[in-house]
Amino acid sequence: MRRLALARLQRDLHPVAWWLWAVGLAVAASFTTDPWLLLMLIGVACLAVSARRSAQPWADSFRLYLWLGLSIVVIRVFFRILVGGGDGGRVLFTLPTIPLPHWTLGLRLLGSVTQESLLFGLYDGLRLATIVICVGAANALANPKRLLRSVPPALYEIGSALVVAITVLPHLADSFRRVRAAQTLRGGDGGRVRGLRRLLVPVLEDSLERSLALAAGMDTRGYGRTAGATARERRTTGGLMVLGLCAICVGVYGALDQTTPAWIGSPMLAVGVVVSLAAMRGAGRRVGRTRYRPAPWLWPEGVVAASGATVAAAVWWISHHQIAIAYPSLTVAPAVSGFALLAAGIGLAGALCAPRPAVPRGGGG
Repeated sequence: MRRLALARLQRDLHPVAWWLWAVGLAVAASFTTDPWLLLMLIGVACLAVSARRSAQPWADSFRLYLWLGLSIVVIRVFFRILVGGGDGGRVLFTLPTIPLPHWTLGLRLLGSVTQESLLFGLYDGLRLATIVICVGAANALANPKRLLRSVPPALYEIGSALVVAITVLPHLADSFRRVRAAQTLRGGDGGRVRGLRRLLVPVLEDSLERSLALAAGMDTRGYGRTAGATARERRTTGGLMVLGLCAICVGVYGALDQTTPAWIGSPMLAVGVVVSLAAMRGAGRRVGRTRYRPAPWLWPEGVVAASGATVAAAVWWISHHQIAIAYPSLTVAPAVSGFALLAAGIGLAGALCAPRPAVPRGGGG
């Protein structure tokens, strides 16, 4: 009963659960080009961030991912128009054609732009934008410091680089807000070029300095430090890791190439995973660290992670059994099935099972 009561208290959900949920949505997006289904996945990510984000600086980075996703769609459609709008199909408009040398193998600039070409660029760009937005949702919902504490000990050698990578964009959003407020109070030249330079340079410098300071602080506290190990132990661990990675590469190749023998596919992939896990376990024993107040894994974490995996499995099933839904034709209006609606609803319901984030002391500032 005590654990059930603790699960619903205001607290930060385990960061791994948020990442598993977001990765599930991103994997689901990779299995389809249906715009309605992709927009539903984006809507699920937006609603989850709106309902469960905290008052910490990294929570404000989600809008940057939304703008990045929009830019991806616009750029993808623009290049479909620029590098030939397509031959055949319904012509929407015609632009002056710019001829290219013969060695470009039929490529041309501008020309006739067809409906099919524009829709292909729109669907493909929307799929990539959905994946980026799902990753942005995880970055906005998960505490990056707690996420690093949950990383296996063997991976702490790359801890500093990992912290810099996952905190630059959240710190960029926080720096933008603070620098903009400070410049508004100071006033001064408001020209476009000069004002943009006065804004971007302090923002980029401040966000990078904060990320480097966090990495330096972690290094000071012993992140990535290894206990004494003999040369033989290091060689054994390194050799097992190399063998495991090679076996995984061979297994993936065998799974993708249907002409290879059966034992090269899934069996070799399984062997590689087992050997790599054994190497990581051996390397992790050399990392001496303690964990203060480890993040609990309660039933909300399990529900959130399982909902993401369920969405990925459901869209995978749609891509194999409802092909017209998963990959709509470019000549007819896309449709959506009830099963796809159910999958999106499961993703949203699972995210809303997470407890509300804890309010920081001092009013959330």
